[in-house]
Amino acid sequence: STMKAKTSSESEEEALEMINETLGESGRLGEAKRGQVIRVAYVIAALDLTFLFMQMGVMPYLAKSLGLDSLGFGYLQTIFGVVQLVGGYIFGRFADQFGARAALILSCASASVFFLLMSLSTSIPLLFLSRLPGVFMHGIPGAQKVITDMTTPSQRAGALGKLGLCFGVGIIAGSALGGVLSTKLGIYVPTYVGLVGSLINTLIAMVWIPLQTKPKSDLLVTEHSTSQSGSLFSIREILRLMKFPGVMEVFIVKVFAGLPIGLFMIMFSIISMDFFGLEAVESGYLMSYFGVLQMVVQGLIVGKLASHCTEMTLLRLSVFIFAGVGLGMALMRTVWHYCVIAVPLVFAFSMLATITDSILTKAVPSSDTGAMLGICASVQPLTRTVGPTIGGVLYKQFGVSSFGYLQLMVNLGLFVYLLKSKIPLGEMKS
Repeated sequence: STMKAKTSSESEEEALEMINETLGESGRLGEAKRGQVIRVAYVIAALDLTFLFMQMGVMPYLAKSLGLDSLGFGYLQTIFGVVQLVGGYIFGRFADQFGARAALILSCASASVFFLLMSLSTSIPLLFLSRLPGVFMHGIPGAQKVITDMTTPSQRAGALGKLGLCFGVGIIAGSALGGVLSTKLGIYVPTYVGLVGSLINTLIAMVWIPLQTKPKSDLLVTEHSTSQSGSLFSIREILRLMKFPGVMEVFIVKVFAGLPIGLFMIMFSIISMDFFGLEAVESGYLMSYFGVLQMVVQGLIVGKLASHCTEMTLLRLSVFIFAGVGLGMALMRTVWHYCVIAVPLVFAFSMLATITDSILTKAVPSSDTGAMLGICASVQPLTRTVGPTIGGVLYKQFGVSSFGYLQLMVNLGLFVYLLKSKIPLGEMKS
């Protein structure tokens, strides 16, 4: 075991040296440079999410002002979900072939076009057209790609976990700014701010993210794999990635463990009005509470646990807590019950997302980490696409408790599966 630990330590040191060489630095200076690049990726992600949550808060009112009914608004949301679902994997493959810097610039530029079209949406067709640039709007996967390239495997879970701080900042600042700007200055003002901010984000990515973020040893692997697979979208490539040891099993857990709570969150706007009896302002406060919890959990807790526990232990823990959350949701009756349940809910949700992303990026070759992150990023749009239909049926036929019972049964099944199955979590070497 001493020999194994020594070999692991040496491989970590070699990985750090290669990353430093790629940045044209060495020793402490190289480490400082890597830290700076990662911090810039966090800033880009936080700003991107802030602008996104600004438009999410304004969108229902903008759609209503243009004469779009609730059914039409549902179609609008579904189109955005489908566009992001298709674009997630394409974006990841683009990042693998052209680098994390090019991918982040593409994401920020697409966001600029997105907000430009929104600001010009004086009719329903233009509003639907504004959803199309969402195919390449993947700020979080872009930041994850930079972090994946810049960190060694042992650092990855903690570094990816800190992206939760960006999510918390985005949901709090974006929700508040969107409401204030649209109320005080007009319904289109948040889209103007999003346009200017996205252009600034593009400049930040161009100036601060280095041309190459991968270690030199990985660049040859990337070139070799790129020459073999020409198109950006390939079902064969997705199936190839799923055949690596442990990938399919962990991906199944990632999709199904969070699906019931994803359905609940899609229906939350209706549930908050009908079941909890909340006003719009109170719903905003509740979302801010979620944002604060997300910041605390992913910023302070996930990284520390990842450094002390194995990834399989944390994966089982998150699924087990999800099952307990399901039982709590089945029994809850008031919004205060939900506020208590939200603490383990956010913990399990954050831990599951971070650990599965870390496991899956380490299970595939470094030349395919972007594609793997793109596939992971498609899980949420997939839920948003099928969620309104399934969630609507569950809520209408069986009530709020049905989401909790579904969450409990699915995650208990997954927990037993994780206990019995021996999922190989070997780290893929280039």
